[in-house]
Amino acid sequence: MPGDKQEKKLLETVDHLADDMLNYASRLVREPSTLGKEASAVRVAEEELKKLSFDPVRVPIDPGSLAKHPGFAPVPWGYEGRNNVVAVRKADADGGQSLLFNGHLDVVSPEPLEFWDRDPFDPVVENGWIYGRGAGDMKSGVAAMIYAVHAVEKAGFGLKAPVTIETVIEEECCGNGALACLAAGYDADAVLIPEPFGPTILTNQLGVLWFKVSVRGVPVHVQSAPAGTNAIEKSYAIIAALRELEAELNRSDVPQKYKDVPHPLNLNIGIFKGGDWPSTVPAIAEFHGRLSFFPGVSYGHICERIVETIKEAAKQDPWLAENPPLIDFYGFRSEGHSLDFDLPAFSTLNACHRVLTGEDAREYISTCTTDLRVFTLFGSGQATCYGPVAENIHGANERVNIGSVIHVAKVYALFLARWCGLKE
Repeated sequence: MPGDKQEKKLLETVDHLADDMLNYASRLVREPSTLGKEASAVRVAEEELKKLSFDPVRVPIDPGSLAKHPGFAPVPWGYEGRNNVVAVRKADADGGQSLLFNGHLDVVSPEPLEFWDRDPFDPVVENGWIYGRGAGDMKSGVAAMIYAVHAVEKAGFGLKAPVTIETVIEEECCGNGALACLAAGYDADAVLIPEPFGPTILTNQLGVLWFKVSVRGVPVHVQSAPAGTNAIEKSYAIIAALRELEAELNRSDVPQKYKDVPHPLNLNIGIFKGGDWPSTVPAIAEFHGRLSFFPGVSYGHICERIVETIKEAAKQDPWLAENPPLIDFYGFRSEGHSLDFDLPAFSTLNACHRVLTGEDAREYISTCTTDLRVFTLFGSGQATCYGPVAENIHGANERVNIGSVIHVAKVYALFLARWCGLKE
C-alpha cells in the first residue's frame, strides 16, 4: 500500500464507490449495443457522466470530413444518429501532464444464443464475476475509468492537468469512432484503454484488415449439376490459398517480440454466404475474412499479397481464370505498432501497478488490434492498454472478474495522481 496519505485516501474512495461502479457496468451490459444499435448504451454513458458532474458532448462520425484521413476506414453502413460521447475535466492548476481514457461501448453479436447459459444482455453477478455480452469487452473497463476520475473529486482533490473521458463506438469493426474524436481535437500526453487483457502493459499490437471475396458460378437444376458451376465449391480453393498465405506470413520476417508467440498471425473466415436453394447449383458465393500482419508492415502491402494470392489461385481453375473473383477491402485497415516498455507513461503505470501488487506488470504482446491504433499512429501521446481480467470475450458466457475491475480503477486513480498531479 502507498505511504502517501493522498493516495491512501484515493484508494479508499475507490473502494467506497465500488458498488456504484459495478452497478453502472451492469447497466451498460444491459444495453445490446451491437453494430448500428449503440444508441441506448451511448445514452446511458452520457447520463452517467452528467450524474457525476461531468459535461459530456456528443461527437458524430462524419465520413465526409474524415474521408481523406489516412486512418479512416470506409464501411458499407451509415452513421446517421450514431455518436461517441466525450467529457473533458479541465485542470484545476498547472504542472501536470494530460491524460485521455478511451473505452468502447459497442459489442459483438452474442449469437448463437443457444450457446449461452443465460440471456447475454441480462447481467448476472455470480461467484465474483459479472456475466453478459460486453461485461469484459469492455463495459466494466469503461466503468472503471470513469469512476477512477470521479474518485479524485469524491476524495476532495483537483488535478494539475486536463483529463478526457472518451466512450466510443465502432472499435469492433473499424476504429472510426476513436478517429472521429481525435480529429475533433481530443488528444493527450498519455492514453489508457481498459481492454480486458488483464493488468498488463501493451507494447506491441498487430495490424488487422477485413476483406470480402465474391465468386460467381452458373446456376442449373441439380439434375444436371455438371452443366453448372458451383460458386460455393469454387470458393474452397481460394480459401485454401489464403491459408497458405497465412502460414507463409507466420514464417517470414517475424519481429523479435513475436518470435515466442505461437501462431501470432491469424486468418479468420468469419462470414460465408452462398446459394438460395438445396436443389439449385449456387450461382453466387461470398466470404468475408480478417487477416492480421506484423508491426512495420503496411496495410497496402498486405492488400497486395491477398490480391496476388487470390489471382494465382484463380489461374489454376479454368472457370475462375475466366471469371475472376471480386475482392473488396472494407472495415479494419489498421497497421500495427511496437513501443518501448520503458516509456514515461508506461513506467508511471507500472509503478502504480507495483504499489498494489508488489511486482512489475507484465508486458503484453497483442495478437489483435484495439483503438490504440488511432493514438499510436495519429495521436501525440503514449498509449497503452491496462484492463480487467475477462473470459470468453466474443464467445458465449462472457464474464469479467469483479476484483480485477476494482483493481483497474485503483491503478487508474493512482495514475491520475502521479501523471496529472493532485491539487488539494
